[in-house]
Amino acid sequence: MKFLVTLETDEDGWIVAECPALPGCVSQGRTTAEALANIREAIELCIETRRAEGLPLSIEVAEVEVDAPLTKG
Repeated sequence: MKFLVTLETDEDGWIVAECPALPGCVSQGRTTAEALANIREAIELCIETRRAEGLPLSIEVAEVEVDAPLTKG
């Protein structure tokens, strides 16, 4: 299975990784590679837990396009 993840640097310099298709599935790392390895493990555990609880393996995620500038100008 493939999942999209978001990566964002927090105020302390950690890379925070989140999987939008799995509510609450968040991890972090000092580097992007570490954050990705950690979120991969978190995703596996989330799927295992959801399977054990009889929950859907993920929720629907859609891509929405908006016409807005990314920076203030």
